[in-house]
Amino acid sequence: MKSLLTSLLLIFPFLLYAQEDTYIEEYLERFENSKKYTLLVAELMPEEHYGYKPTPQSLSFAEHLMHISWAMDWHSQSLLGERPARDWETDNELKVHTKSKEEMMATVERTFAITHKFILEFDQNRLGERLDYFGLDRSKRQILMLLADHIAHHRAQLLVYLRLNGIQPPRYVLYQ
Repeated sequence: MKSLLTSLLLIFPFLLYAQEDTYIEEYLERFENSKKYTLLVAELMPEEHYGYKPTPQSLSFAEHLMHISWAMDWHSQSLLGERPARDWETDNELKVHTKSKEEMMATVERTFAITHKFILEFDQNRLGERLDYFGLDRSKRQILMLLADHIAHHRAQLLVYLRLNGIQPPRYVLYQ
């Protein structure tokens, strides 16, 4: 019995690591599907409707789309990677600014690729590290989940904007 207990105590950390080892892989599979779905939604809206917003207080279709890129960059590079956040007032790389539909879609695709690479190379041993997220104590693992939720939140609004413009949204993509 003592031998079994000793064996389990020695194996247990490796079992935990094996479970943790698949988290990034599984996350990135979902992330890639999220990218494809987001770009499909962006493609369906005609460029002349990219400025559409249902109320004056709402973000436009283009602003929601670019906000997805901004949030990917901030959650990954600044929160997980600890790079200083971009200056919202002066940095136009991930904002609508003067971008065409094609340029915005390319920016979103490029930001997904940069974020994918960052997450792929992220040290999984750091997923348990904690940080302040708008006054809440969150692990870096939770930040990844928050990022996925944030993308889905803004993409869902894009889906509604399509419908409000008489455009049938693409069928929901499972596991994204």
